[in-house]
Amino acid sequence: MKHCLLLLFLFLSLRCAAQNSEYRGDGMDDYLQYLPISSVFVMKLAGVESASTWDRLGVNVATSYALSAGVTYGLKHLINDTRPDGTDRRAFPSGHSMVAFAGATVLHKEFHHVSPWISVAGYGVATLVAVDRVHRNRHEWDDVAAGAAIGMLGTAAGYWIGDKLTGKKSRYAVGVGANGISLTLWP
Repeated sequence: MKHCLLLLFLFLSLRCAAQNSEYRGDGMDDYLQYLPISSVFVMKLAGVESASTWDRLGVNVATSYALSAGVTYGLKHLINDTRPDGTDRRAFPSGHSMVAFAGATVLHKEFHHVSPWISVAGYGVATLVAVDRVHRNRHEWDDVAAGAAIGMLGTAAGYWIGDKLTGKKSRYAVGVGANGISLTLWP
């Protein structure tokens, strides 16, 4: 099961939108955006007590990122806002900020009971990503603020939906096996 979740995480971590070929990605934000969500899985694998089981974590993370990415990349293609550096028309909202803040929110939801500093670190890294996007002239402040809001709200909604599927009073069971993902409903 852990291997399936790790593969799911790697799949979700792939870039969802292609950048203009002129842009080669030279900032720390290209890597730091994944640090909060990577920390969740590293801490869970290391045995730090999280709020969720592996199954619940997988469903919640997948749902959170699917919602957040769907809204973010849908808006990018709908709005067509030009980046400050002029490389493309996919500035609003910031995908890097969405990924970083969604990860920070998952980190907070899973490990805030261990130490509040874990949440502070996650949101600190996410803020650093957003600031670097503006500093490197890839986004304006409204782009990164919208990306951050979508990441946090998408994660809150993803956990709510995921908890309906996997929570203690759930009428559903989600399973991952050799034949794929199954969903069972009890009356």
